[in-house]
Amino acid sequence: MAGSVSEAQVRALTYDDYDAWSALWREYLAFYETTLGDTMFRTAFLRMTSGDPHEFQGLVAVKDGKLVGVTHFLMHRHGWREDNVCYLQDLYAAPEVRGQGIGRLLVEAVYAAADAAGAPSVYWLTQQSNSVARQLYDRIGVQTDFIKYMRKAA
Repeated sequence: MAGSVSEAQVRALTYDDYDAWSALWREYLAFYETTLGDTMFRTAFLRMTSGDPHEFQGLVAVKDGKLVGVTHFLMHRHGWREDNVCYLQDLYAAPEVRGQGIGRLLVEAVYAAADAAGAPSVYWLTQQSNSVARQLYDRIGVQTDFIKYMRKAA
């Protein structure tokens, strides 16, 4: 089936992925009307490729030898559970592969990584207006009643 998710693979982010990963992450950040400096890009990449299980982790979707999707996640302690939980922070599929199951493939890979790490609970946030992503999220997750608050700027 041409253009299908069956032709894509998910693997861990590696040092050789920096240029392609950073291009995809810049597109993701642009969607959220956010920019980050080169220092933060390098810092995030080094964290995700450090091999430290307490740092953020990165996965990429590869199709036809090209990176077409990224996800970043973190295993962390939780005050209400003995086991760790997994926070899926970023998820992005390149526009040319949207609708082909890349996002779902990446989320399922995070689920598998969380299960392997003994963190069966995976959660994430998205903007209420992100209707395209929410179509996927409604199929693979459960929306909660929690509302996010942040500290006011000083």
